[in-house]
Amino acid sequence: MATTEVERRRGQLASLSIAAVVIIVGVPLWWRTTETYRAWLPVSQINELANLQLQLSADVEVVFARGTVTPEQQKKVPLTQTQDEDHTVDEDTALRYRYETKYRTATIMEEDALNQPTAADADLSLHTLSESPCGSLVVYVIPESSSLLPEHVDVYVGQRRTALLRIGAQMRVGRTIEQLLAHLEPRIRQVLQVMSFSHTDISAALSDRVRLSPGNKESIADSMRAFKSSPGYEITFSLLNPDPKSHRLHWDIEGAVQTYIQPLLTKLAPVANFSIDSQTLYYAMLGVNPRFDSSQNAYTLNSDSLAHVINPVEARLGSNAASSNPVLNFLLYAPDAQHSPLYIQDRQKQKVPTNAFHSPRWGGIMVYNVNSFYGPEAVFPVDINIDMAKVMGVFLAQLRLLLGVQSSTAPPGFLVAPCSSTGLADWELDRLMWSRSVENVATATTTITSLAQLLDQIGNIVINDNIAEQVSSAVTSLQLAVAELEAGNLGFALQYSKEAILASERAFFDPSLLHLLYFPDDQKFAIYIPLFLPMCVPILLSLLKIVSDARQRRREKQAKKD
Repeated sequence: MATTEVERRRGQLASLSIAAVVIIVGVPLWWRTTETYRAWLPVSQINELANLQLQLSADVEVVFARGTVTPEQQKKVPLTQTQDEDHTVDEDTALRYRYETKYRTATIMEEDALNQPTAADADLSLHTLSESPCGSLVVYVIPESSSLLPEHVDVYVGQRRTALLRIGAQMRVGRTIEQLLAHLEPRIRQVLQVMSFSHTDISAALSDRVRLSPGNKESIADSMRAFKSSPGYEITFSLLNPDPKSHRLHWDIEGAVQTYIQPLLTKLAPVANFSIDSQTLYYAMLGVNPRFDSSQNAYTLNSDSLAHVINPVEARLGSNAASSNPVLNFLLYAPDAQHSPLYIQDRQKQKVPTNAFHSPRWGGIMVYNVNSFYGPEAVFPVDINIDMAKVMGVFLAQLRLLLGVQSSTAPPGFLVAPCSSTGLADWELDRLMWSRSVENVATATTTITSLAQLLDQIGNIVINDNIAEQVSSAVTSLQLAVAELEAGNLGFALQYSKEAILASERAFFDPSLLHLLYFPDDQKFAIYIPLFLPMCVPILLSLLKIVSDARQRRREKQAKKD
């Protein structure tokens, strides 16, 4: 009897010991070793970025030349005025445009520069004196007697960041400086709309974050035509020769790129990186049969058939699998002898002057007719040297459109200087940088907030230190980009916005965030129950037996006392 009691006590102690080890050591150890590692994320800062409040600040300098202000007005110059313009895009996005305008009189050297024979010479001389910072503008107010501007032209927009504004003599006589500035303000605002950011461009740049208004068809078309902002672009020039037996084409693409395209890409270096390649494709057809027009004695492609040209040709172009950057395709097509000459017609059945067209976010195609080189005594194949100046002029215009270089329509009385050899004016670059900075900020905030919501909803996703570092880097860069936009430092704002979008995309598309790599809770129970149930059942039964024996002994003691 004593031996049985000892064995029973020993069994109870063993059961209690095993249960204690399992509860005190086993369960915490199992919980610790199987928990999902989730590094800390700056959730509060991400939530602040979800409510985007952007302020774009532009510095404007208005310089009065000799003869535009009276001595009494000149006493109150220099002075500074700040104007704010608020726009609510949606419930989570608001824009504020701040224009800080500084008024002063021209220096002696600036007066000498304004005495040049033409406005273009004056623009160059003023640029030589001092180069305006990126994102800023200088407006020179010149008297009505100045010969710089032609008749019926009040404003000249140069190739740099300067503009010339002519003012009538009657505006300065008998008026205070406040009345003079009030008269100039509408014209200066028009200059800003042309040379700096506009609400239409900025709203289009927010297309990843907000839905554009259907009423603004022009901004929607412009935003859909240009490629989305990217750290880099691949540019491919292709020469399509469908009939090498009839003509042998020669094109100096390397020299043409260096002469016409590279200056533009060099100027666009702050926006993105570019790489260029070229190729020649033989027996490459358009895939659309042109129609013969007897009235023109030529073959034609109407606007409805242009959409069917790209797909058959694109299959022959190939792709750069080593790069994830967008590809801009520029195709030069020389029709075969049986379908020459070939002309592109618009919707009004009129010839397109450039004989070319472009496809939004894809590239452009130009038809280059060579039938004029076929003489009566021509020996086939005919050697043909392509006029690269003519071709590159078309491709350069298409490249500007596809990269989002949009020149707004000038108001009446404006004269805009033609582009220089770089193919891009300084103020056009500023407009593009404003749009790309806002677009990068909007895209990065959308990406990082979507990632934070995803990680909050799915608790089984592992957040390793690398992802947390990328998220923190994206948030920091976004905060710096917003601050630089507010300060008017356009170059730094664009750089920080590019860093933000790169870090946010690296974090969002990290392979370790794939939810299918980790088991959901129901699958975890299906795996762990067969392992733990055989061990836990004997322990639970032993504990229940111990509790039952303890209750039995308590009842026996109570019965003896009674």
